[in-house]
Amino acid sequence: MQNEIKEKQPLFDASGHLANPGYAKRMLFEYARKDVKASGWRIKEWDYYAVLNDDFGFSCTIADLSYSSLVSANFIDFKTGTYLTKSKIGWFTFGKMGLPSTSETGNVGYHDKVFDFDFHRDEAGRRLRVQIRGFCAQGDLAADIQLEAPDDDSMVIATPWPTLKPRFYLNQKINCMPATGTVKVGDRICTFDPASSFGVLDWGRGAWTYKNTWYWGSASGMAAGSRFGFNIGYGFGDTSKASENMMFFDGKAHKLDQVTFHLDDTDVMKPWTFTSNDGRFEMTMTPLVDRQDEINFGIIKNLGHQVFGRFAGWVVLDDGSRLEIKDLLGFAEKITNHY
Repeated sequence: MQNEIKEKQPLFDASGHLANPGYAKRMLFEYARKDVKASGWRIKEWDYYAVLNDDFGFSCTIADLSYSSLVSANFIDFKTGTYLTKSKIGWFTFGKMGLPSTSETGNVGYHDKVFDFDFHRDEAGRRLRVQIRGFCAQGDLAADIQLEAPDDDSMVIATPWPTLKPRFYLNQKINCMPATGTVKVGDRICTFDPASSFGVLDWGRGAWTYKNTWYWGSASGMAAGSRFGFNIGYGFGDTSKASENMMFFDGKAHKLDQVTFHLDDTDVMKPWTFTSNDGRFEMTMTPLVDRQDEINFGIIKNLGHQVFGRFAGWVVLDDGSRLEIKDLLGFAEKITNHY
């Protein structure tokens, strides 16, 4: 039985365990890094954004993984099936990246001689400004993107690990944010139009075990004349009180139970299929681009595939109505982390 949280409450009890594992449609859990009882080496915090339209995509990350940090950006070209990426790993940050304790307020940034990252939150929404000098052979990268912040539902979960009570995962996914702005790569300028460009935020805070494999899928776009998107995933932690599977239609959340990914691990460019135990989410993704994660620093590894593609199929909303989905751009991934 999934446990829906409907009122604001502390994330932890007095012993530092999750007080009330479950899911919510708004950020109702009150988190503070200082209250985490697990080892400081295990605390992981990140803000990840992906902004897509039919032609190209842009994603960026600021992450504080305690004994390391990551800033990274990707430009994906769906017409040519190619991508460009540049990342920097730092060491022994232990919260010094200053990521906010809530997704609702606060800014975060990173600046050095190569990377200038600013993620700003205000009443208008979220503004992403990213510059990377020497991003690729064509030159620098400069992105300036405004994401609207409609008063939408979102996916929020707080889940523990079954045998390690201080370990937990607090996560929010905000889908279907209309995007305005540009990404410049060398002399090429790509424009986001809010009528056809949408962003997603993956806001994560937790104390993780060392080795985990996760499955995650996300898409945002239009269906039946309204904004439609979804978040699906599984693979780690105790999800008996809450899965992260949720659809969004015209700003309202529609909760799913369990969704299973079916893929060919030997060839991730073959179609992926997705099925649900309640018969409400049946989808196929036709891949366009495989963005491979190949970070390997011995004890720190991030290995897997984030595959961008077009989703088609059908879903059933909470009121029983069925939506046909065609050519919805998104991604699905299978990632194994040692960190």
